[in-house]
Amino acid sequence: MSIVIGIAAFISTLLGGLFALKLKDRLHLVLGFSAGAIIAVSFFEILPEAIELGSGTYNVSTVTSFVGLGFLVYLILDRLIILHSHNTEDYEICGHSEQRGMLGAGSLSFHSFLDGVVVGLAFQAGPAVGLIVSAAVLTHDFSDGVNTANLILKNGGTVRKALLWIIADAIAPMLGILSTLFFTLPTAVLGLILAVFAGDFLYIGASDLLPESHHKHPKILTTVMTAIGMVVIYTIVKIAA
Repeated sequence: MSIVIGIAAFISTLLGGLFALKLKDRLHLVLGFSAGAIIAVSFFEILPEAIELGSGTYNVSTVTSFVGLGFLVYLILDRLIILHSHNTEDYEICGHSEQRGMLGAGSLSFHSFLDGVVVGLAFQAGPAVGLIVSAAVLTHDFSDGVNTANLILKNGGTVRKALLWIIADAIAPMLGILSTLFFTLPTAVLGLILAVFAGDFLYIGASDLLPESHHKHPKILTTVMTAIGMVVIYTIVKIAA
């Protein structure tokens, strides 16, 4: 059953990425939606899951501290990349760098890998638990594909590079599921790892995608798209729960 879930995650992520590539001419609107979606995924899915997984060992304050750590680490990495890219012609033209896009896409892909690990470990706990966790994971795989494509495109990456990262992100959960055939991981530790990624995604959404969606475009419409992105993810997560 877990392998079937992995295939479904692959298809969902791939469709999301292709959707973003199809609408690349309206990238500011997709970015607005994507910013809302990734912030909502962090608040409404990853953080609650991290708190739940870590609750038996760590208190809420400890888990949220790791959220702050994830935000800070990603901030430092992002600023270092900007400093290294500041002298390049591409950076001076578009204000971004392909390295920054790859950092974001890589973070999303690694989180997708952890999604697969969570699914695999959940099925080790029992079929019912596995199906519940799988439903939560599949709810945001589509937006993961959208976000991955957007992070590459808006930072000067080509459509081909975006497609390669979309495929990598789509394969990641399948690899995560397969990896759990060879090891087990304490759920509390996994909760802290997810908390770090919650912080990463809050930074990506609030500091990267959200400002870019408003750059040189009507702010009312992009703000509406951001709100829609948050509402859509919130609704899907609640229905899946």
